[in-house]
Amino acid sequence: MIDGVKIIKSYLKNLGSQPGVYRMIDDKENVLYVGKAKNLSNRVKNYTNLKGLSHRIAKMVSLTRSMEFVTTHTEVEALLLEANLIKRYKPPYNILLRDDKSFPYILIDTTQKSPQVLKHRGAKKREGHYFGPFASVGAVNASLNILQKAFSLRTCSDSIFNSRSRPCLLYQIKRCSAPCVDKISEHDYNALVDEAHDFLSGKSDAIKNRFTKKMEKASKDQNYELAAVYRDRLKSLAAVQSRQDATDGKLNEADVIAAYKQGGQTCVQVFFYRGGQNWGNKAYFPRHDKDQHVDEILPAFISQFYENKLPPKKIFINNTIKQKALLEEALGIRADRKVHITMPQRGSNLLLVEMVEKNAREALERKVAETSSQAKLLAGVAKLFDLEALPERIEVYDNSHISGTSALGAMIVSGPEGFDKKSYRKFNIKSENISAGDDFAMMREVLSRRFKRQLKEDPDRSAPTWPDLLLIDGGKGQLSSVMEVLEDLGISDIPVVAIAKGPDRNAGREDFYLPGKAPFKLAPNDPVLYFLQRLRDESHRFVIGSHRNKRTQKIHKSILDDLPGVGATRKKALLLHFGSAKAVEGAAISDLQKVNGISKALATQIYDYFHP
Repeated sequence: MIDGVKIIKSYLKNLGSQPGVYRMIDDKENVLYVGKAKNLSNRVKNYTNLKGLSHRIAKMVSLTRSMEFVTTHTEVEALLLEANLIKRYKPPYNILLRDDKSFPYILIDTTQKSPQVLKHRGAKKREGHYFGPFASVGAVNASLNILQKAFSLRTCSDSIFNSRSRPCLLYQIKRCSAPCVDKISEHDYNALVDEAHDFLSGKSDAIKNRFTKKMEKASKDQNYELAAVYRDRLKSLAAVQSRQDATDGKLNEADVIAAYKQGGQTCVQVFFYRGGQNWGNKAYFPRHDKDQHVDEILPAFISQFYENKLPPKKIFINNTIKQKALLEEALGIRADRKVHITMPQRGSNLLLVEMVEKNAREALERKVAETSSQAKLLAGVAKLFDLEALPERIEVYDNSHISGTSALGAMIVSGPEGFDKKSYRKFNIKSENISAGDDFAMMREVLSRRFKRQLKEDPDRSAPTWPDLLLIDGGKGQLSSVMEVLEDLGISDIPVVAIAKGPDRNAGREDFYLPGKAPFKLAPNDPVLYFLQRLRDESHRFVIGSHRNKRTQKIHKSILDDLPGVGATRKKALLLHFGSAKAVEGAAISDLQKVNGISKALATQIYDYFHP
C-alpha cells in the first residue's frame, strides 16, 4: 500500500491541472484502471489519501506500480477517450460492459434497379438505406418477414436475381413480386420500395390508410384477388401495431435503458424504438464491484455502449446518474447532433421505463437462478473428480474429420456463467505426419499447440485462461495422448477426464476415464451426468459446425486458385475460354496461349503446374 502511494505521489510533481485520462498499471504491465478527470492533478491526488478510499480502491492503489496519462482539451474529450480505452484494455477495476457486439440493421440496397432488402451487420459501405439498430438477428428476421408479406420485395442476392429465368417459390406464395422476370414493372416495384422505406421510417399509419383504400377500390371493382392481396398486407402491418408496448407508436427514435441491481449484480435492459416501432431488446450484465451503485454503473454503461454505435436523439433511463450533462455532450459529439438523456416522471414514457425496468429485474432473477443451478452442478463436478475447488474454467476438446480429410480440433469453454463462447477455439490439423483418422495424434497436436502458446503468453500462470479441468471426448487412448503432452510440457496439476460414448453410442451409458483409476459410469438420472453430456454435446456441435464450414470452403475452392501468376482477371479469361477448371487442367500449351492475357511463358508455367 505504501509503495503504491509513493509511486502515485511521484507522478504528481509533473502533473498539470488540465483534463485528461489516466491509467493505473501493475508490475506486469497490466492496466488496472482507466479514469478520466477534469483536473488530472486533483483527481490523482485523491488516491494518496488512504482514509478516503474504499477497500476496492485501496487494493488497486496497493497493486499500482506505474501510471500513464493522456491530456485532452476538454473533459468531454476525456470521457470519450476513457470509454475507448476501457473497451480496449478491459481493466479489472472498471465497470465493464461485456458482450458488446455490433447490432444488425435492415438494408434496402439501391445499387440495382430493383433494390434488394436484406440483413446487414458491420460497416455501412454499401449504397442504400439503413434502418436500425435491431436488438438481435431474430428481431431483424421478424421485420423482414413482415416486409416480405406486406411489400413483396426481393431478398435474393444479385447473382441469383440476375440469373433467374422463371419466378422462384417466394413468388408463388406471394412473398416476392418477381422483378427478376418482369412480373412487375420497374415503376411499380420502386413504388413498393418507397412504401417499405416509409414503413421502416415510422409512417405505417399512412401506408395502412393507402392499403385500405386500395383494398376497398379493388373490392368495389370486383377484383377480389387483388383485394385479398391488400387484406393480407394489412394483416401483416397489424402485427407491428401489436408490438408497440406503452408507446402507441409515438416514440420515433429513442433507446430506453433501465438498470436493476440486486445481490451485488446488475442487469441493464436496452429497448430500441425507431420509427414508432419496437425493434427488440437486449439484456446486459456489466462487471462491477458489489459496492458500486446504479448511479455510477448506468453512466459507465451508457458511455461504453455508444462508443461504437450512433446514439438516438432520446435516451430514457430509470435512475439519476452522475455527470448527466457531460455524458449528453459527449454523446452529442458522437452523433453530431443533440442527444437528450431523460428520466421520465409521468405519462406514457414513465410507464415504458417501468416496463423496461421490470424486464431488467426478471432477467437478473433468471440469471441468478441459472447461476445458482450452475454452481450446484459445478460443485457436483468438483466432488465427482475430487477437485480442490469449484472449477472456474472447464475446457472440452473434440476432433472431427472424414476419412482423415479436413481434420479439425476444437475447444469449448464453460464456467460459472455457462458457456463462454468468445473463448472457443478451433485448430486446423497442420502436421503432415498424422495418418488419416489418427484421433490420438490429432488430440496430441491440439493440446500441444494450446498449452505451448499458453505457457509462452503466461509463464507465471497468473491469467484466468488456465483451465481447472480438461474434459476430453474419447476413451483411454485419448486420455493417454493428453497426459503425454502435459507431461512433456511440465504441466502436472491440471485434472484431466476423458468421456467415452456408451455402447452403441447410447447417452447415459458413458464411461469416464481418469489417470490411474478404473473407468466408471454414473447413474443415468444423475444431474452431473446430464451436465457433462451437455458440455460434450456442445463440443460436438462446435467442432462439427466448424468442420462443415471448412469442407464447404474446400468444395468451393477452384483448382485454379493456386496457379502462380494467374490472378482473378486471367482466371476468368481461362474459364470463359475453356468452360471449366478441369478443361484448363488438361489443355495443351498451344491451347493455353490462345487465351487473352496468357503468354507463352505463362502457358508453359500453367502446363507445368498441372503436369509436374
